Amino acid sequence: MQPTQPMLHLGNLEGALRNWVRLQEQYDMHCCIVDWHSLTTMIDRTKEIDENSVGIAMDYLAAGIDPERTVVFRQSEVKEHAELYLLLSMVTPLGWLERVPTYKEKKQDLKGEYVSHGLLGYPVLQAADILLYKPYGVPVGKDQVPHLEVTREIARRFNFLYGDVFPQIANLLSDVPLMLGTDGRKMSKSYENAIYIGDDAEATAVKVRSAFTDPKKIRKNDPGHPEGCSVFSLHSVYNKPCVAVVEKECRAGERGCVDCKNECIEALNGSLAKIRDRRRELEGDRGYVLRVLQEGAEKARAVASETMKEVRRVMHLP
Repeated sequence: MQPTQPMLHLGNLEGALRNWVRLQEQYDMHCCIVDWHSLTTMIDRTKEIDENSVGIAMDYLAAGIDPERTVVFRQSEVKEHAELYLLLSMVTPLGWLERVPTYKEKKQDLKGEYVSHGLLGYPVLQAADILLYKPYGVPVGKDQVPHLEVTREIARRFNFLYGDVFPQIANLLSDVPLMLGTDGRKMSKSYENAIYIGDDAEATAVKVRSAFTDPKKIRKNDPGHPEGCSVFSLHSVYNKPCVAVVEKECRAGERGCVDCKNECIEALNGSLAKIRDRRRELEGDRGYVLRVLQEGAEKARAVASETMKEVRRVMHLP
């Protein structure tokens, strides 16, 4: 994950981190904080990236990632990522990168601002991040599968040119709940509509009380439409035992939005209490978090350096 903010939001938690915690019971995992990737959007705010990276590591650990089982590290501390990125960029056709939907979207979002080589080459660096560790697979939601296909294409082209070095990556698909932000759009840091793992109970309550609900439901007894309601989106994840009742009462006009939000706040804060308590402990023990990142980088380098020896050998490089 990119450290573009000092903490992760609930979409990150439910869409990825929860699944990572489960998968570490079955697999040896590498969980990377991709700080170089952040430079595509934070080139004028580079001072923030280091501190943000430590905050993201805290979220990983608070959510249940175990550094005794899983390698947690920062991308920039394993320089082999940059070397493989350079070599893979030499075998990746320009047209492949120009067709990536995310590149087209971000290019449009820039609205006349310069488009960097790093933004165009983002999928190549992502491929390096993955292929360095020769993994069986990568945990993704269905919407991320096209991004992994670029990695597979790059791996196939490299293997065609130099021999079978990289495996074909499997998609470890997970059912990712659509977590709506407080404005009714998908929860995102860039939309400023997110509830964060590190938010305290009161900050969470303020955000939920201001959240977008159903514009057609003016009075309590008006029938509601839970689909597209930010608060119902949170109920569906954090108040599952009661979500059927919430939906029924909303549609029947038996539930007001204020009461619905208050119930959501209680369920949400209760569900996140342990993770947030653990995060506060980690905030008070920054030295431990830095040791986890340092030890993780050493473990990651040990794997990455062996991969690069093989890459250099098949490419006849010193």
